[in-house]
Amino acid sequence: MIRTRFAPSPTGRLHLGHVLAARVAWGIAKKTGGEFLLRHEDIDGERVREEYYAGIEGDLRWLGLEWDGGAMRQTTRRDVYDAALEELKERKLVYPCFCTRREIREELARMGEAPHGPAAAIYPGICRNLTEEERAEKLAAGLSPAWRLDAARAVEVTGPLIFRDLRLGTMEVNAALAGDVVLARKDIGTAYHLAVTVDDADQRITLVTRGEDLLEATHVHRLLQRLLDLPEPCYLHHALICDAAGERLAKRSDAESISTLRDQGVTPAQVLAMTDTAYLESLAWLRNPNRHVNW
Repeated sequence: MIRTRFAPSPTGRLHLGHVLAARVAWGIAKKTGGEFLLRHEDIDGERVREEYYAGIEGDLRWLGLEWDGGAMRQTTRRDVYDAALEELKERKLVYPCFCTRREIREELARMGEAPHGPAAAIYPGICRNLTEEERAEKLAAGLSPAWRLDAARAVEVTGPLIFRDLRLGTMEVNAALAGDVVLARKDIGTAYHLAVTVDDADQRITLVTRGEDLLEATHVHRLLQRLLDLPEPCYLHHALICDAAGERLAKRSDAESISTLRDQGVTPAQVLAMTDTAYLESLAWLRNPNRHVNW
Protein backbone atom coordinates (compact mmCIF):
# COMPACT_ATOMS: atom_id res chain seq x y z
CA MET A 1 0.00 0.00 0.00
CA ILE A 2 1.22 3.48 -0.86
CA ARG A 3 1.75 5.70 2.18
CA THR A 4 2.46 9.37 1.54
CA ARG A 5 2.86 12.35 3.84
CA PHE A 6 2.64 16.12 3.96
CA ALA A 7 5.18 17.62 6.33
CA PRO A 8 4.82 21.39 6.82
CA SER A 9 6.63 23.47 9.41
CA PRO A 10 4.26 25.31 11.80
CA THR A 11 6.18 28.58 11.39
CA GLY A 12 3.48 30.32 9.33
CA ARG A 13 0.27 29.74 7.40
CA LEU A 14 -0.04 27.60 4.29
CA HIS A 15 0.31 29.13 0.80
CA LEU A 16 -0.38 27.75 -2.67
CA GLY A 17 2.95 25.95 -2.80
CA HIS A 18 1.97 24.03 0.30
CA VAL A 19 -1.43 23.26 -1.18
CA LEU A 20 0.23 21.70 -4.22
CA ALA A 21 2.56 19.60 -2.04
CA ALA A 22 -0.31 18.40 0.14
CA ARG A 23 -2.59 17.78 -2.82
CA VAL A 24 -0.01 15.69 -4.69
CA ALA A 25 0.56 13.43 -1.68
CA TRP A 26 -3.15 13.26 -0.85
CA GLY A 27 -4.17 12.69 -4.47
CA ILE A 28 -1.79 9.77 -5.02
CA ALA A 29 -2.87 8.11 -1.79
CA LYS A 30 -6.57 8.47 -2.58
CA LYS A 31 -6.27 7.36 -6.21
CA THR A 32 -4.38 4.20 -5.24
CA GLY A 33 -6.24 3.22 -2.08
CA GLY A 34 -3.31 4.26 0.09
CA GLU A 35 -2.84 6.41 3.18
CA PHE A 36 -2.02 10.10 3.53
CA LEU A 37 -0.29 11.18 6.74
CA LEU A 38 0.41 14.57 8.30
CA ARG A 39 3.62 15.46 10.13
CA HIS A 40 4.47 18.80 11.74
CA GLU A 41 8.19 19.44 11.29
CA ASP A 42 8.49 21.66 14.35
CA ILE A 43 12.03 21.18 15.61
CA ASP A 44 12.84 24.85 14.92
CA GLY A 45 11.26 26.05 18.14
CA GLU A 46 12.25 29.69 17.77
CA ARG A 47 9.78 30.26 14.91
CA VAL A 48 7.09 27.69 15.76
CA ARG A 49 3.80 29.05 17.10
CA GLU A 50 0.97 26.97 18.54
CA GLU A 51 -1.61 28.79 16.43
CA TYR A 52 0.14 27.64 13.26
CA TYR A 53 -0.56 23.97 14.02
CA ALA A 54 -4.28 24.69 14.16
CA GLY A 55 -4.06 26.99 11.15
CA ILE A 56 -2.39 24.36 8.99
CA GLU A 57 -4.84 21.65 9.99
CA GLY A 58 -7.80 23.99 9.53
CA ASP A 59 -6.67 24.98 6.05
CA LEU A 60 -6.22 21.34 5.02
CA ARG A 61 -9.69 20.41 6.27
CA TRP A 62 -11.22 23.44 4.52
CA LEU A 63 -9.66 22.23 1.27
CA GLY A 64 -10.93 18.69 1.80
CA LEU A 65 -7.42 17.24 2.20
CA GLU A 66 -8.11 15.04 5.22
CA TRP A 67 -5.30 12.89 6.58
CA ASP A 68 -5.29 9.43 8.13
CA GLY A 69 -4.66 9.07 11.84
CA GLY A 70 -3.17 11.68 14.13
CA ALA A 71 -0.64 14.33 13.17
CA MET A 72 2.95 13.57 14.20
CA ARG A 73 5.02 16.28 15.91
CA GLN A 74 8.79 16.07 15.70
CA THR A 75 9.21 17.74 19.08
CA THR A 76 7.90 14.55 20.72
CA ARG A 77 10.63 12.45 19.10
CA ARG A 78 13.94 13.91 20.28
CA ASP A 79 15.00 10.60 21.87
CA VAL A 80 14.58 8.83 18.51
CA TYR A 81 16.80 11.36 16.74
CA ASP A 82 19.35 11.18 19.55
CA ALA A 83 19.56 7.40 19.15
CA ALA A 84 20.12 7.67 15.38
CA LEU A 85 22.82 10.29 15.88
CA GLU A 86 24.53 8.17 18.53
CA GLU A 87 24.70 5.25 16.13
CA LEU A 88 26.38 7.45 13.53
CA LYS A 89 28.81 8.77 16.15
CA GLU A 90 29.81 5.27 17.22
CA ARG A 91 30.57 4.37 13.61
CA LYS A 92 32.54 7.62 13.12
CA LEU A 93 30.26 8.72 10.29
CA VAL A 94 29.78 12.17 11.80
CA TYR A 95 32.15 14.66 13.38
CA PRO A 96 31.72 17.65 15.73
CA CYS A 97 31.83 21.08 14.12
CA PHE A 98 32.64 24.11 16.25
CA CYS A 99 32.57 26.67 13.43
CA THR A 100 30.53 29.82 13.47
CA ARG A 101 28.81 31.03 10.30
CA ARG A 102 31.31 33.86 10.12
CA GLU A 103 34.25 31.47 10.23
CA ILE A 104 32.74 29.41 7.43
CA ARG A 105 32.17 32.52 5.28
CA GLU A 106 35.72 33.70 5.89
CA GLU A 107 37.18 30.31 4.97
CA LEU A 108 35.16 30.17 1.76
CA ALA A 109 36.33 33.67 0.87
CA ARG A 110 39.93 32.69 1.56
CA MET A 111 39.54 29.68 -0.70
CA GLY A 112 38.08 31.92 -3.39
CA GLU A 113 34.93 29.82 -3.60
CA ALA A 114 31.39 30.96 -4.25
CA PRO A 115 28.38 29.36 -2.57
CA HIS A 116 27.09 26.13 -4.11
CA GLY A 117 23.57 24.77 -4.09
CA PRO A 118 20.26 26.56 -3.82
CA ALA A 119 20.45 27.71 -0.22
CA ALA A 120 23.95 27.76 1.23
CA ALA A 121 27.63 27.21 0.58
CA ILE A 122 29.17 23.76 0.78
CA TYR A 123 30.92 23.42 4.13
CA PRO A 124 34.69 23.71 3.52
CA GLY A 125 35.66 21.02 6.03
CA ILE A 126 37.35 23.18 8.65
CA CYS A 127 36.59 20.78 11.54
CA ARG A 128 36.71 17.53 9.60
CA ASN A 129 40.39 16.92 10.23
CA LEU A 130 40.67 18.07 13.83
CA THR A 131 42.58 15.62 15.97
CA GLU A 132 40.95 13.96 18.97
CA GLU A 133 43.09 16.18 21.21
CA GLU A 134 41.92 19.34 19.44
CA ARG A 135 38.30 18.27 19.72
CA ALA A 136 38.73 17.47 23.42
CA GLU A 137 40.27 20.89 24.03
CA LYS A 138 37.33 22.67 22.41
CA LEU A 139 34.83 20.64 24.39
CA ALA A 140 36.74 21.29 27.60
CA ALA A 141 36.60 25.00 26.81
CA GLY A 142 32.82 24.80 26.85
CA LEU A 143 32.23 24.96 23.10
CA SER A 144 29.06 23.18 22.00
CA PRO A 145 29.38 21.52 18.59
CA ALA A 146 27.03 20.80 15.75
CA TRP A 147 27.43 17.33 14.22
CA ARG A 148 28.13 16.98 10.51
CA LEU A 149 27.88 13.99 8.22
CA ASP A 150 31.28 12.90 6.91
CA ALA A 151 30.05 12.55 3.34
CA ALA A 152 33.24 11.02 1.97
CA ARG A 153 33.34 8.42 4.75
CA ALA A 154 29.64 7.71 4.23
CA VAL A 155 30.16 6.95 0.54
CA GLU A 156 33.01 4.59 1.41
CA VAL A 157 30.58 2.66 3.61
CA THR A 158 27.55 2.65 1.32
CA GLY A 159 29.16 2.36 -2.08
CA PRO A 160 27.19 3.63 -5.12
CA LEU A 161 23.50 4.31 -4.51
CA ILE A 162 20.49 5.29 -6.57
CA PHE A 163 16.98 6.50 -5.88
CA ARG A 164 13.86 6.25 -8.01
CA ASP A 165 11.79 9.29 -8.88
CA LEU A 166 8.45 8.68 -10.57
CA ARG A 167 8.70 11.94 -12.50
CA LEU A 168 12.44 12.35 -13.11
CA GLY A 169 13.55 8.72 -13.38
CA THR A 170 16.37 6.82 -11.70
CA MET A 171 19.13 9.04 -10.29
CA GLU A 172 22.58 8.27 -8.93
CA VAL A 173 23.32 9.57 -5.45
CA ASN A 174 25.92 12.33 -5.43
CA ALA A 175 27.08 13.09 -1.88
CA ALA A 176 29.16 16.02 -3.09
CA LEU A 177 26.06 18.06 -3.95
CA ALA A 178 25.42 18.97 -0.31
CA GLY A 179 28.74 17.99 1.25
CA ASP A 180 29.12 17.53 5.01
CA VAL A 181 25.64 18.65 6.02
CA VAL A 182 24.62 19.32 9.61
CA LEU A 183 22.70 16.40 11.12
CA ALA A 184 22.42 17.92 14.60
CA ARG A 185 22.39 21.64 15.31
CA LYS A 186 24.11 23.09 18.35
CA ASP A 187 20.88 24.48 19.79
CA ILE A 188 18.32 21.71 19.26
CA GLY A 189 20.35 18.50 18.99
CA THR A 190 19.02 17.42 15.60
CA ALA A 191 18.41 18.89 12.16
CA TYR A 192 16.19 18.50 9.10
CA HIS A 193 18.08 15.79 7.21
CA LEU A 194 18.34 13.36 10.11
CA ALA A 195 14.88 13.99 11.54
CA VAL A 196 12.98 13.67 8.26
CA THR A 197 14.82 10.48 7.25
CA VAL A 198 14.06 8.79 10.58
CA ASP A 199 10.47 10.04 10.55
CA ASP A 200 9.75 8.72 7.06
CA ALA A 201 10.99 5.29 8.10
CA ASP A 202 9.03 5.26 11.36
CA GLN A 203 5.84 6.37 9.58
CA ARG A 204 6.42 3.63 6.97
CA ILE A 205 6.28 6.14 4.11
CA THR A 206 6.61 4.33 0.79
CA LEU A 207 6.42 7.39 -1.48
CA VAL A 208 8.03 10.70 -0.51
CA THR A 209 6.46 13.54 -2.48
CA ARG A 210 7.93 17.04 -2.27
CA GLY A 211 9.00 19.98 -4.41
CA GLU A 212 11.86 19.70 -6.87
CA ASP A 213 13.69 22.37 -4.85
CA LEU A 214 14.40 19.58 -2.33
CA LEU A 215 15.90 17.19 -4.87
CA GLU A 216 19.40 17.83 -3.53
CA ALA A 217 18.30 16.78 -0.04
CA THR A 218 17.25 13.37 -1.33
CA HIS A 219 20.88 12.51 -2.08
CA VAL A 220 21.62 13.02 1.63
CA HIS A 221 18.58 11.06 2.75
CA ARG A 222 19.47 8.02 0.64
CA LEU A 223 22.89 7.95 2.27
CA LEU A 224 21.33 8.11 5.72
CA GLN A 225 18.81 5.40 4.89
CA ARG A 226 21.59 3.02 3.93
CA LEU A 227 23.82 3.99 6.87
CA LEU A 228 20.99 3.52 9.39
CA ASP A 229 19.57 0.42 7.67
CA LEU A 230 16.22 2.10 7.00
CA PRO A 231 13.75 1.24 4.22
CA GLU A 232 14.13 2.94 0.85
CA PRO A 233 11.00 4.78 -0.35
CA CYS A 234 10.26 5.92 -3.88
CA TYR A 235 10.21 9.66 -4.59
CA LEU A 236 8.24 12.15 -6.62
CA HIS A 237 9.72 15.65 -6.82
CA HIS A 238 6.93 17.77 -8.24
CA ALA A 239 7.18 21.07 -10.08
CA LEU A 240 6.88 24.31 -8.10
CA ILE A 241 4.34 27.12 -8.17
CA CYS A 242 6.07 30.44 -8.77
CA ASP A 243 5.02 34.05 -8.38
CA ALA A 244 4.85 36.66 -11.15
CA ALA A 245 8.61 37.22 -10.87
CA GLY A 246 9.31 33.52 -11.38
CA GLU A 247 10.33 32.94 -7.74
CA ARG A 248 8.98 29.92 -5.88
CA LEU A 249 6.39 30.71 -3.25
CA ALA A 250 7.79 30.76 0.28
CA LYS A 251 6.82 32.01 3.72
CA ARG A 252 9.83 34.28 3.85
CA SER A 253 8.69 36.05 0.68
CA ASP A 254 5.24 36.78 2.16
CA ALA A 255 3.46 34.48 -0.28
CA GLU A 256 -0.28 34.98 -0.14
CA SER A 257 -1.67 32.64 2.47
CA ILE A 258 -4.66 30.33 2.08
CA SER A 259 -6.30 32.05 5.03
CA THR A 260 -6.07 35.38 3.18
CA LEU A 261 -7.65 33.89 0.05
CA ARG A 262 -10.33 32.35 2.23
CA ASP A 263 -11.10 35.71 3.85
CA GLN A 264 -11.39 37.23 0.37
CA GLY A 265 -14.17 34.82 -0.48
CA VAL A 266 -12.19 32.42 -2.65
CA THR A 267 -13.69 28.92 -2.48
CA PRO A 268 -11.77 25.67 -1.81
CA ALA A 269 -12.43 24.54 -5.39
CA GLN A 270 -10.98 27.80 -6.72
CA VAL A 271 -7.87 27.46 -4.56
CA LEU A 272 -7.30 23.88 -5.72
CA ALA A 273 -7.80 24.96 -9.33
CA MET A 274 -4.84 27.32 -8.94
CA THR A 275 -2.63 24.24 -8.54
CA ASP A 276 -4.21 22.14 -11.31
CA THR A 277 -1.45 22.39 -13.93
CA ALA A 278 1.40 21.26 -11.65
CA TYR A 279 -0.84 18.74 -9.88
CA LEU A 280 -1.95 16.98 -13.05
CA GLU A 281 1.61 16.93 -14.41
CA SER A 282 2.86 15.40 -11.16
CA LEU A 283 0.30 12.59 -11.32
CA ALA A 284 0.85 11.83 -15.02
CA TRP A 285 2.78 8.64 -14.16
CA LEU A 286 -0.43 7.14 -12.74
CA ARG A 287 -1.91 7.11 -16.26
CA ASN A 288 0.93 4.98 -17.64
CA PRO A 289 -0.50 1.48 -18.20
CA ASN A 290 3.02 0.01 -18.05
CA ARG A 291 3.95 1.59 -14.74
CA HIS A 292 5.29 -0.82 -12.15
CA VAL A 293 6.62 0.19 -8.78
CA ASN A 294 7.67 -2.32 -6.13
CA TRP A 295 6.41 -0.59 -2.99
